[in-house]
Amino acid sequence: MVFAGIDHVQLAAPPGCETEGRRFFGGLLGLEELPKPPVLAARGGLWFHCGAQQIHVGVEKDFRPAKKAHPALRLADVASLDALKARLQAAGITTTDNSEIEAEARFFADDPWGNRLEFVAARGASAF
Repeated sequence: MVFAGIDHVQLAAPPGCETEGRRFFGGLLGLEELPKPPVLAARGGLWFHCGAQQIHVGVEKDFRPAKKAHPALRLADVASLDALKARLQAAGITTTDNSEIEAEARFFADDPWGNRLEFVAARGASAF
């Protein structure tokens, strides 16, 4: 058995999340929306490209946000991370810096439904 990596991460969201999801993940984060297969599209939710992986936003009837569990989205460099943080803050999204890992610049923010997201970039040389 050999794993090639992570294909996608799924975040839960309440019914009717699509408009706000497109605004946040597509508009603010700049991720490309992917078409869902018709059988899955009928369930609602959204899919987005995030580098070589995907983020899936799935509808959960009795939704509760994930406050601790979270994906960490890597940006190419600290300048990109800083630009994203400024963009989110300008849109009224609260960001929380964290410097516990010296080699990484990072901050946290919540998606529109309160799920925790982490954004990271390597300090110094590019991570790619």
